[in-house]
This record gives sequence, C-alpha cells and structure tokens, in this order.
Amino acid sequence: MGYRILETDDIPGYLHERGHWADPADIRVREVSDGNVNRVFLASNTAGTRSLALKQALPWVRVAGPSWPLSPDRSDAEARAYEQLAKVAPDDIPAIHGYDPENHALVMEDLSDLEVLRTVLNDGAPYGPHTSPQIGRLVARLSFATSDFGMTSADRKALISASVNPELCEITEDVVLSEPYIEHEHNHWHEGLDDLAAQFRADTRLHTEVADLRHTFMTSAQALLHGDLHTGSVMVGERAGTPVVRVFDPEFSFVGPIGYDLGLYWANTLVSEERARDLGTLSDHGDQLRLSWEAFETEFRRLWPTRVDTFFDDAYLDRFLRRVWTESLGYAGTEIIRRIIGFAHLTDLTTLGDPVPASRRALLIGRELIVRRDELNDPNSVSAVVQPT
Repeated sequence: MGYRILETDDIPGYLHERGHWADPADIRVREVSDGNVNRVFLASNTAGTRSLALKQALPWVRVAGPSWPLSPDRSDAEARAYEQLAKVAPDDIPAIHGYDPENHALVMEDLSDLEVLRTVLNDGAPYGPHTSPQIGRLVARLSFATSDFGMTSADRKALISASVNPELCEITEDVVLSEPYIEHEHNHWHEGLDDLAAQFRADTRLHTEVADLRHTFMTSAQALLHGDLHTGSVMVGERAGTPVVRVFDPEFSFVGPIGYDLGLYWANTLVSEERARDLGTLSDHGDQLRLSWEAFETEFRRLWPTRVDTFFDDAYLDRFLRRVWTESLGYAGTEIIRRIIGFAHLTDLTTLGDPVPASRRALLIGRELIVRRDELNDPNSVSAVVQPT
C-alpha cells in the first residue's frame, strides 16, 4: 500500500488493521503532537480502561512543513534504539507494542498519565531523588551493552552499520555543533544577548574547542546513544505510589560518543537551575549533574567485570571514564549555547518575564564548560563555575 500520512480519523482503522485493537468503533483519538518533527496520537476506549500512543515520522520537519524535508527513515533508528533499550533498561522506556516500517509508525504505551520533566520543572517542582540517578544508570547500561566492552567485535560492527542515522546526525552537527558560532539564518536570540552572540562568533578559542567536539561527535563510535536526551525527552510521575521515570523519543539515536547523551542532559539541568535561581525557587537543581554522573560511573563500573575483552584493564577503565566525563562537559556547553542563540530555544528561559539575566549566566557557563573541560575534574569544580560570583 505504501507510506501514507495518518490523520486522526485514520487511527482507529489503522490500529485495528495492525492487530492492536479489536473494535475500531470503540476508539477515541486525539492528536497531541508537541515536538518539532513528528505527529503523535493518543487512542483510548470509551470506558477509559485502555489506551495506546501512536507516533509517526513525517517526511518533513513538522513545525516547518514541506519546506524542510526530512526522511521518515529516522523512525527506523528510533525503533532500533527502543529494541536495544528494552534489553538493558526495560523499565525506563515506554513499552513498544509494534513498529510499522512501511508507514514509519510506532505504537507504544500511553504515557499521558505522566508529565514531561521540563514542564514539571518549569512549574517549580524539584527533580526529586530518583530522576537523575535513573537517567545516569540508563545511559551506563545502554552505553556498556553496545560498546566494545559489552559486545563482540563482529556484533559491534553490525550494530554500527545498522545504526547509521545520517540526516539527524547532520542536523546535530549543524544546529548544535557549528551554526551558533557563525552567521546563520537558523540562529536567533533575545536582543539583550546581542553582545554575547557577537562575542561567541568572534571567539577563536571557543570555535576551536567546539570544532574538536564536533569532530569527536562525527568520528567517535563508542556506543549506541539516545541522541537527544534532554528534560523534554523524560516523563516523570507516580504509579501506585511509586516514582516513575520514562525516557522516550530516541529518534536521533546512532553510535557515537557516550558523553553526548550525558552532556545534553546536564545542559538542561544547568539551564533549569538558572531558571530556578532567577525565580527564587532553587531546590535540588544543582545536585543533578553530580547525581547522574555518580549513577552512571557506579553502574558502568559494576558492569565492567562482565566485559567481553579483558585486555581492557581496570586502569584503562579509569582513563576511559575520565574521557567520557570531559567530553560530557564539553557537549553540555554546546547544548546550552545552541538552546539560547541557536535554532531551538528552551521554555525554561523563554517563559521568564525577563529571560536575559538567566540566559546570560547560562551562556557564560556553557562557554566555561567547553573551554575549561580538561581542568574541571569533578562535579564540585563544575558547581564552582555555576555558582554566581
């Protein structure tokens, strides 16, 4: 039949045809698309006792339309990422009920009883004790399992080949790792940041360091990544009195540097900290980088004795983790900067009455993380950079 873009009225019949729903007459559907590139629908029965989510990749960026074409094959990368994540962290992702590669559609667990972490934070709530450690452990498990430590060389080469995601990697290489530092039509910022945006474009040291991170992103095939791990890709809440954290939207997934996933998450926690500082609602925001790193390192070290190639000794593990830490800081810096003077901005800052003071602080923190990443040796040294003088 071929690829077709699904509309709201198509969903009941589609779910029935695919074997996900017995009675298409008993399906109520609403579109809840919120991200930049895909469409998402929620389907439930009349009684409200059953629900599913359906996500379809469009052949363009949703918020731009056909003027910005984008291959829907990115959904294949997302499905592969969920397959790998389900092996190592099944309780940290939505349950996947089926993938239709012809129509680039994923049918999955409905997470609408949970809230997007960014929304919760913007509303003034704390992270709580579970969220960041769970994120750190998930990254460690996925990273270890899909690295040369967790897979045979032959299996790794097959994974790398299957996980190539050229279009979305190119978006990252451009939107995150080059465009904010040059004149580009995608860039925009608050006029109160004109001076910093100009300084960053003229900052040759910053350019060189970002170029180094960009090249590492393009060439370092360490492990399978989520690829877009930020506070908008995490759902949180409670079920039966138990805290729940779910990571979703891994469509930017590819085999790359582990520090990129950690860095994106750290950048978002640091920006949320600046928002809370501006509003006077600061609570546990400053703990999140440390908590996620400690959980990541602890879990990676716990898995280390199971490595498939014992030529990599314990001393090498220390060196490897140091490299991951350093690169994570650098990528955190690039994510902060691009979210303020690049293409896609953060509501953490844009919804402030006056976003300029917090945005300025965040931009300067981002630069410090990039250019000083080799000398910032632990979470305490990062905290010293973040704390206002």
